[in-house]
Amino acid sequence: MTMTKIFAHAGEAPWTPTPDGNRRRVLLSTNELMLVEFGFDKGGIGALHSHPHVQSSYVAEGRFEVTVGGLTEILEAGGSFIVPSGLVHGVKALEAGRLVDSFAPCRADFLA
Repeated sequence: MTMTKIFAHAGEAPWTPTPDGNRRRVLLSTNELMLVEFGFDKGGIGALHSHPHVQSSYVAEGRFEVTVGGLTEILEAGGSFIVPSGLVHGVKALEAGRLVDSFAPCRADFLA
């Protein structure tokens, strides 16, 4: 039986470039839940998209224009948002920043 990783330490996971020019690192994951950090340079875009996973996101650093289901708000460090399964969403980094996203279930495509 494989033991699930329980703890993650700052900076230990490597960054992976994303297709939209940003970067991500998987912090922790199980089949049911995944925690992922995304890094954006100023002006970076997380293009509008949807997926079957429920997503919750926390703005760890920076300011983002966030669109979820056609609604748009500006969120800064300490803000958060949730994306129900299948809803179209995306972000624009108004300044360099980081988002910490959780996905349920796990985004297997991020582990490939």
